[in-house]
Amino acid sequence: MSILLAALGAYLVGGIPFSYIAGKLAKGIDLREHGSGNLGASNTYRILGGRIALAVLILDIAKGLAPVVVAGRFDPYGAEPYHAIAAAAGAILGHLFSPYLRFSGGKGIATSAGAFAGLAPWAFLCALTVFAIVFAARRIVSLASLAAAVTLPIAVFVAPGLGLGNRQASVQWVTILVMLVVVWKHRGNIRRLRAGTEPALARRGKG
Repeated sequence: MSILLAALGAYLVGGIPFSYIAGKLAKGIDLREHGSGNLGASNTYRILGGRIALAVLILDIAKGLAPVVVAGRFDPYGAEPYHAIAAAAGAILGHLFSPYLRFSGGKGIATSAGAFAGLAPWAFLCALTVFAIVFAARRIVSLASLAAAVTLPIAVFVAPGLGLGNRQASVQWVTILVMLVVVWKHRGNIRRLRAGTEPALARRGKG
């Protein structure tokens, strides 16, 4: 029961649509009707600017991290992190299918990053490094996100050297599931990447 409550509480927190709220407060608009239509930091950046996008990014990361940290306190040290895993899954699903927006939402990258920063920090750092390298080279957020999503379960696979210990197996399963969901949510981006039409994230004032 406590695991279900962890998942439900995290789902309600993860579902808070900060980019949607930002669009309403800043310009009175629904971000789903502007730019790419995605409720995430990238589209927020394009429509509302860097400062608001940074705030949305931080809040989206926090709503993934905070439930995992809180729920993890109910997992005995060294045991399988079932409460933390349930919270991670709940927060990510909340962002993807927000109960406050009739189950629409973003693509889950920032919230997933926060969740795994709490659940598997060293694996998260590996994925973050890959994201930074790919984004620096191409400035395509979707490509960097997909690369990071694929990196995460690979990093967890070598987790005995990354501090997960006997938590590795259960954490690896959830990273695989998250990777598959992220790839599915990016299916339109993947088509554009294959066609060479996926736009890079332009610097503000430079197109």
